[in-house]
Order: sequence, then C-alpha cells, then structure tokens
Amino acid sequence: MELHKKRKQDSSINRNKAKPVKRQIIPFTHRSTIHFNRGSKVWRAPTIIILASLMMIILVIPTLVVTPFANENKQEASSIDMEQNKELEIDEQSSLSVEVMRHATETIEDLPLETYVAGVIAAEMPVEFELEALKAQALAARTFTVNHLLHGNKESEYDLTDTVTHQVYKNELDLQKQWGSSFSANMNKIKEAVNATKGEIITYQDAPITAQFFSTSNGFTENSEDYWENELPYLRSVESPWDKESPKFLDQGTFSIGEVAAALQIELPKDAALNLEITRTKSGRVKELAIEGHTFSGREIRDKLKLRSNDFKIDQNNDHLVFTTKGNGHGVGMSQYGANGMAKEGKTYQEIIKYYYQGVEINTVTDTAPTLVSK
Repeated sequence: MELHKKRKQDSSINRNKAKPVKRQIIPFTHRSTIHFNRGSKVWRAPTIIILASLMMIILVIPTLVVTPFANENKQEASSIDMEQNKELEIDEQSSLSVEVMRHATETIEDLPLETYVAGVIAAEMPVEFELEALKAQALAARTFTVNHLLHGNKESEYDLTDTVTHQVYKNELDLQKQWGSSFSANMNKIKEAVNATKGEIITYQDAPITAQFFSTSNGFTENSEDYWENELPYLRSVESPWDKESPKFLDQGTFSIGEVAAALQIELPKDAALNLEITRTKSGRVKELAIEGHTFSGREIRDKLKLRSNDFKIDQNNDHLVFTTKGNGHGVGMSQYGANGMAKEGKTYQEIIKYYYQGVEINTVTDTAPTLVSK
C-alpha cells in the first residue's frame, strides 16, 4: 500500500520506474522475490533478465549452428553409400576377346578380355584379400590368358575352359548367387583391381610368361622343373613365410592301406610295416616316394590320393596310413596367400609380381602381342 501511494504522488517517476518491469520475462511464481521498497536492491530485476537472455543464447545458438552441419553430414553419408552401391564399369582397352567353354552348361561365352579377367579373379582369389593382392592376381590371370591365346592349342571352338584345367571362371550371374547382397560391393572391388591394371601382363625377355599361381605354399615356392619337366628361369623357389597364416597351410588325410594300393594300382601288404623311402626337393616337397619297391613322384601321389600338396609326411597306424600335408596347390609361381601377406605389409602389386616371378617386367598386351590385339 505504501508503494502504491507513492506512485500516485509522483506519476513521472512512477512511469519511469514501471518501464523496466514491463520488459521482464519472469514466471509469476518468482515475482515475489522482486521488491521495490526503498531499502531493496533495485538491480535484481535487470540482472535476472540479462542472465535469462544469456541462457537463451547459450541453449539456442549451438542448436542453430549444429543442425545444418548435422544435415550436411547425413547428406554426405548418403552420398557415400550411393557411391559405394554404384556399380563400376570395366574399362575395356582393346577388342581382344576370349571364348570360354562353360563346363556346367556346355555353352561357350564370348567375352572381352578384361571382363573374363574379372571373372577369373572372383573365382580364383578370395574377394576379402587386399586390393594389391587382387591386382597381382589380375596380372597373373591376364598373362596366363594372353600366353595361352598366343601359344596354346585352341580346343575345338573355344579358347579356354572355366575349370582348373585352365583358370576357374565365374560370370556375374554365378557371382550374384554366390555373394547375394554383397555382390555390388564385391564386384566393384574386383573391377577396381582390373581397371587399375588394365592391359598389363607379365613378360620375360619381351614375351608373356607362363603365369602359374596357387593357393598356399609350405613356406617356399617350388622350382618349375621339380613339379613339371621344363625349367623356367622366372619360376624359381622363393621363401614365402606369410603362408603360415593360411587356413589351408596344414591338412591331414587318413587312408587304409587297401585304399592307397587301389589308388596307386599296386599290391601292398596289409598286416606289416610298409617300407617307405622319401626324397625331397629344395623347397621340402616330396620329389619321389618309394613304397615297397614301387616309385612315384610326389606329384603322382598328390594327384592319385587327392592330397592338398606334395609336401607330405606319412605315418603308419596299423593298417592305415596318415598323410600330413603342408600347403595347398602345386607350389609353382605366385602364392595367393603369400601375395595377400605381402599386400598387408604395404607391398604394391608390382613388388608382389616381381618377387614371385623372378627377373620379369610388366608390359602391356598392345606392346607385347600387337598381332593378337589387332585380330
């Protein structure tokens, strides 16, 4: 009441003091804390207004700033996803084509070279491997193909089969069934390796090499003459320690003596310890096995018993023979698991190729086989 009377007596002062009150943004429940008695501190109201304004600035402005960037990040992520799902195209460099006999359907597919190479990589090497390893596989597959087109015997109406007789090949329909929802991402990775090495092949003295490759070594690759008859200067035994990480490094198979005798087409005693003599190659693989006077090459034993490798040891357990193998494949040329191990260490595909194929160079199909390309 005393404050009300005072305002009536001095209307001009009253109006000046009333203006700050009208600008306050204060809940009604808190207004009892604001007093205008002569003894009170009049600055409390403006202070609260300033603090409230600062709180609004602190809370609102960061939201206004962050929201556009959040939207921008979402748009960028969406763009990246779209880019990853976008299917790459194979960059065909020449008119060179390959006629492939499909074993399952007994039909012939006429394919551009680079499309064929992509199908070989996808079938021959795990897509999870490092990109540089896939690039090295692209060179090996392309070189094998070009060498076969130049020097191989064209079989009937086709150039190559899609089996291990030449190179395993799968087309995109096969791979869609195999990979399902991962098809686009996997195929893009394969095509990236193909495009990055398009037209490149491995040569020795300006000619395409016999670009042999296999899955897993026993720790060393094999000299060509220790598995086949021909000695090739670029297919030399080299150390390949990375292969020990391969899931195919060790394997074991148990056969009855009767099964071994049948596979080798010989007679063997079933109730006595067998006389076994083994000689080995430089890489540690079996060169020859003499069993009860019958001599076989390590390759023959591997093929007839369908062992993973011709690096094996034999333990007799009564009337059974236990074969423990190291590695997977013939062991000549490039080890695929070795190539992946090198790639993990930062080696390029060029370094991988020149390690497993000694004294070679990387050239192009156009420069090396111009007559083949011009056909």
